[in-house]
Amino acid sequence: MAQTIRWAYAEQYEFRLLLAKSGKGLCYVGSPGEGLIEMQQHCAKRFPSADFVQDPQALKEYQYAIEAWLAGSRETSSLPLDIAGTEFQHSIWQALQEIPYGHTISYSELAERIGKPKAVRAAASAVGANPLLLFIPCHRVIRKSGSVTGFRGGMELKHHLLETERK
Repeated sequence: MAQTIRWAYAEQYEFRLLLAKSGKGLCYVGSPGEGLIEMQQHCAKRFPSADFVQDPQALKEYQYAIEAWLAGSRETSSLPLDIAGTEFQHSIWQALQEIPYGHTISYSELAERIGKPKAVRAAASAVGANPLLLFIPCHRVIRKSGSVTGFRGGMELKHHLLETERK
């Protein structure tokens, strides 16, 4: 029996992100400007025989959360997430969730936080593999020099999020 992945868009300002939800919880947040193809390619790895159904009602709470964050809300979400990755990725994603609103850390600080100070490149790869933009705040990681680089959601969104959180 094929699993159903429900999807819908969340929009705020000029950002439009596709959200996807499995039966367990949110499993994907797409990049602005990307759509079904990006989401289906990502989900095909975990859910190879999934049926994709547009269902804004099923994702309404997630849409509200994303739209609120883009508008500057400081509230965290306790909505169910369905995220799969290696043990190392999970440790990085957990550490990302512990970065306070309005703060940034470097990739080397992130690697240190999980007790693997030499795994800076692996930490950066795990940040890049984060399938749940905003819900797992990978935008809060910057270079040690302080420069803002790299973000699956695009640099415009990363700058928007960092600026919004500074206020």
